Amino acid sequence: MTADPPRADQHWRLSLNQATTRQLSVEQAVRCCAQAGIRGIGLWRDRVDELGTARTAELVSQAGLTVTSLCRGGFLTAATAAGRAAAVADNRRAIEQAARLGAPVLALVCGGMPPGSRDLAGARAMVADGIAELAGDAAAAHVRLAIEPLHPMFCADRSVVSTLGQALDLAEMFPAEQVGVMVDAYHIWWDPDADAAVGRAGPRICGFQLSDWVLPLPADMLLGRGHIGTGCIDFRRLDTAVRAAGYEGWTEVEIFNADVWAAPAAQTIATIIDSYRRYVACEPGG
Repeated sequence: MTADPPRADQHWRLSLNQATTRQLSVEQAVRCCAQAGIRGIGLWRDRVDELGTARTAELVSQAGLTVTSLCRGGFLTAATAAGRAAAVADNRRAIEQAARLGAPVLALVCGGMPPGSRDLAGARAMVADGIAELAGDAAAAHVRLAIEPLHPMFCADRSVVSTLGQALDLAEMFPAEQVGVMVDAYHIWWDPDADAAVGRAGPRICGFQLSDWVLPLPADMLLGRGHIGTGCIDFRRLDTAVRAAGYEGWTEVEIFNADVWAAPAAQTIATIIDSYRRYVACEPGG
């Protein structure tokens, strides 16, 4: 007889981002969340497409879960006008899918430098132009676009938006109910201006994601995130800043790590709950 898995207190608003259990299908991830008492799930478009949007929405609803975000839109930079138009069209499909899933947030990884380009300012202008084309669609669908700054090491290939301040400069061009920011601890923990930017963000914070910065750095930095508490990020300090800014939403754990994916999913989810209790949700010494 196996012991019941540890359960997450519902008032924590803890959510499992599907990237953390990438090895699981939507059905499996939903079941694991429900069994562990995690009430939120952040979905990824590729896994949703495997099952279908309608069936995914049905499963999540039947399990009593909330879709906290859909990952991801963005990648708005391209070398040609046709490429940029294709990116906007794909983001419109993502907005529609988020609405059908009941996801209030579409996370945007904005896109890196177009192949062969050295025009960083031009790439950032493409991002602004793309969001401008999408903001109206997001408003009509009641989905917020969450600009997610990525650590500067990803500037060339994944996102030319590297700091929370830069993300806010873009978001503030639009109404807060249309465009906000995703605060991802892994990407902003290093920034000396992060606390001030979180305070400035206020009601534009529409998502909060956690994973740790672990050493030694892996050869593939995309797979370098660790469980909360295994690296050098002060999560309690960041959580305090985000809550002080007025954010009352979900906290997603989003870990890209081959070893985590190879571990049994129940073990991973138990570790998520335990580490959240120890390093984020409780008072020091609690």
